[in-house]
Amino acid sequence: MTPRRMLEHPPRRERGVALLVAILLVALATVIAASLAYHNAMTARRTIGAFDYDQALLVTEGTEAFAAYGLQQTFRSQPGQIDAQQPWAQPIGPISVSPGVTLEASLEDLQGRFNLNNVLESDGTTVNTQQLQAFRELLTMVGLKPQWADDWVNWIDKSPTPAIADAPAASAYLEMDPPYHTPNLPVSSASELMALPGFGRARFERIAPYVTALPVGTALNTCTASPLVLDAYLGHQQFSADPRQFARDRAAASGGCFPTLSEMETAIQNTLQSTPTGVNPNGGTPPSNAQPLFAETSQWFRLTSVVRANGTEFVLYSMLYRDSDGTVRTVLRSDTPN
Repeated sequence: MTPRRMLEHPPRRERGVALLVAILLVALATVIAASLAYHNAMTARRTIGAFDYDQALLVTEGTEAFAAYGLQQTFRSQPGQIDAQQPWAQPIGPISVSPGVTLEASLEDLQGRFNLNNVLESDGTTVNTQQLQAFRELLTMVGLKPQWADDWVNWIDKSPTPAIADAPAASAYLEMDPPYHTPNLPVSSASELMALPGFGRARFERIAPYVTALPVGTALNTCTASPLVLDAYLGHQQFSADPRQFARDRAAASGGCFPTLSEMETAIQNTLQSTPTGVNPNGGTPPSNAQPLFAETSQWFRLTSVVRANGTEFVLYSMLYRDSDGTVRTVLRSDTPN
């Protein structure tokens, strides 16, 4: 009787071990199940994210085509002028593209900004004194030191000899920690200003709305330029003295352009006549005429596309170029505006 009872009723120690093993197996199964569920959820989420991104990219490509068509139509109707009253300048959206997907888009004329590459001539070594002085004035107007313009000249100057003696030479950047090289050629992004020693993001954010990086020799469009950029060429506040009045004058312009080339020419001559020494208040000689610094048409534009898909926002910045025959193509895409 005793042996049978021992088999039918195992000792408490053995029962405890069996219970512990069962608990461990259940815990292990729970961990495995939770891990599988987590990885499955992450895989599904990544798939949804990839689908939303691809969908947003297709929407932005369609927006580029729509913007190109609008610019082509503008070129056909007004081949010699680009101004802020034309249809291309009107933002669109938010509009529903498909269930759960909305779009907002706007076009900006990049030739309404100061071109940072214009401080040098096309040879990459000769300083364009009028453009350099305008950049100095622009920096001063936004509350920055004009000496940053000299540093910028040496940043893109391709000559081994510094174009401006008092500014850091290319070798100075190799002595920094960490060391880095200057590009010594025209840049494609205005954000390279932040590479200047001590310039930083805070200063860049002050100048960023007024500068761009386009091919050397690209003219400023007076019809779309901000009043501050226009005044940088005059050396004093004229158009930017009353921003509201400037906006009213531009909106009321009969031809859609303000100031026109002739009006800019008049402003330049008035500046020269009002300064007996022929110099701007902050130094430097104003341009003697409006050519070839300015124009009333543009070829470079930036399209900003904001796509919201299933609660996620995608922003793409596309640089568009319009050929002389009116054909528009995308030359650059970026996740950042500058």
